[in-house]
Amino acid sequence: MPPRLNIPPVTRVLLVVLLTQSVLSAAVRYRQWSAHSEIVVEWLTLVPQLSLFYPWTFVTTTLVENNILTLGIAGVTLYHGGKYLERAWSSREFAKFLLVVSLIPNALCFFVLIIFFTVTRNEMWTLTTIAGTIPLQISFLVAFSQLVPAHTVTLFRGVLSMRVPRFPLIYTGVVTILALTPILTSASLFLAVFGLITSWTYLRFYKTVFPDLDTSQPMSMRGDASETFAFAEFFPAPAKPFVSAFTDQIFNVLVAMRACTPFSQADMSIASGNTLLQRSAPGPGGVRAEAERRRALALKVLDQRLHAATASTPRSQSTLPAQPSGPPIQTQPQANVQAAMTSQPGTMLGETSYNSDQDNGEKENS
Repeated sequence: MPPRLNIPPVTRVLLVVLLTQSVLSAAVRYRQWSAHSEIVVEWLTLVPQLSLFYPWTFVTTTLVENNILTLGIAGVTLYHGGKYLERAWSSREFAKFLLVVSLIPNALCFFVLIIFFTVTRNEMWTLTTIAGTIPLQISFLVAFSQLVPAHTVTLFRGVLSMRVPRFPLIYTGVVTILALTPILTSASLFLAVFGLITSWTYLRFYKTVFPDLDTSQPMSMRGDASETFAFAEFFPAPAKPFVSAFTDQIFNVLVAMRACTPFSQADMSIASGNTLLQRSAPGPGGVRAEAERRRALALKVLDQRLHAATASTPRSQSTLPAQPSGPPIQTQPQANVQAAMTSQPGTMLGETSYNSDQDNGEKENS
C-alpha cells in the first residue's frame, strides 16, 4: 500500500478548497469565454464593481487561482508551509492566522482600487479581479522569519545564500515584476504589500504565544517583542536605520491612537532571553516537539557531564588525600559542566545553519 499522506486537518481543507474553487472558476470562464471581453466570476472572486452583493468573496477569493502555473505554486506552498505552521501553532491558531491574512489584505486592496477609480475615473480599477494566494504565501514567509530568524538558505550549491527574513522582500519584488505581465493582475502588488504588513502586525502585536514550560512566566502572552522580528529586519543592513526610524514614528502614532500597546520591559527581557516557545497551544504536535527538545537537551547535558568528569579526574588518585589542594573533586565536574553548557551555543540547533556572527555584523552596520 502507498504511504498515507500525514496532512493536518486545516491544511487538508485548504488544499481541497483551493483545487475545487480554481477548477470551478476555470470551468465558468471557459464556458463564457469571449474574445472581446474578460470573463470574471463575481460570486467567487472579488471584483470591486460586481461583488458587493457577495460579501463571502472577501475570503473565498484568496483560494482561487486563474492559471495552472500559479495554481501549482500555490499548492506546493500551502502544502509545505501549512503543514509546518499548523504543527507549530496548532490547528486553531493556524486557522485564525489564515482568516486574518486573507480577509484584511483583500479588504484593503478593495478600498485602494475604489480610491484609484475615484481619483482617475478609470473603470478598469473597479473591474480588476482581486484573487490568489499571494497574501497567504507572503504571510508564510513572514511567519518563517519569526520562527527561524537566524537561519540561512543556500541555493545553487552555495552560489546564493540568504537569511530567511530576506525572503518576504524578495517575494514582493518578484510579484511586482510579474504584475507587469499577464500572469498576475495589477492588484497582486497590493495584495503582497498588505499581506506583508498584516501578517507582521498580527504576529508582532496580537498573536497569542505560550512561554516555555521551564519558565515561571504567565500562561499566555501576546505578540513578539524580540529584536530579530523587528520590521527593519526584512531589509538590507544599509536601509535598516531609515526603515526603523520610519516605523518607529508610525508605531508612536498607533500607540497614541490606542491601536497598539507598547511592550513592557518584562516583555522585552523575555523576548531577548528566548524563553517563549513559538506555538500557541499544547497540541499533540507541540507536546511531541517539546518532548524531543527536552530529551535532546538531557542527553547533551549528560554527555557533557561524563566528559567533564573524565577530564577533571586526576591520573593518580592515591595522592589526593596527601595533597588536598584546590576545590573538592565533586565540585569540579559541576563547574566544567556549567562552562560546557554555556559554550558553543550554536550546537543546540543541530545541523541547521545558524550565523549569529553575521547577525551581529548586520546590527553593527545598521
